[in-house]
Amino acid sequence: MAKCDVCDKGKHFGLKVSHSNRKTNRAWKPNIRKVKVVDKGTSKTINICAKCLRSNKVTRAV
Repeated sequence: MAKCDVCDKGKHFGLKVSHSNRKTNRAWKPNIRKVKVVDKGTSKTINICAKCLRSNKVTRAV
């Protein structure tokens, strides 16, 4: 699973709890996108989460 290259957000683990209180393992995965961005004048492709993309933490390459 990829991580966000900006905020280092990755997969989190926990328990799914049913109505009868049985517990099974589950994972929460972030919304990771491969995006071309401009970094120091050059364009490169990085993995970035949707929250960092919406908050304009990077500039997208056109």
